[in-house]
Amino acid sequence: MSIEDRAKAAAKNVEGKAQEALGNVTGDPEDKAEGKAKQAESEVRHGIEDVKDNVKKNVD
Repeated sequence: MSIEDRAKAAAKNVEGKAQEALGNVTGDPEDKAEGKAKQAESEVRHGIEDVKDNVKKNVD
């Protein structure tokens, strides 16, 4: 997996955490939900990249 893809996933996770925290501070449930969704997207991206890495290891 490329470092760039991992960095994008990490950035999405940080963005989600910040948005969720903002939602907690302001009491906006929509911000909290969007922040959690971004964090979940980041986890999925990491999972996909882990699978790609494992496939590449097995092919090599």
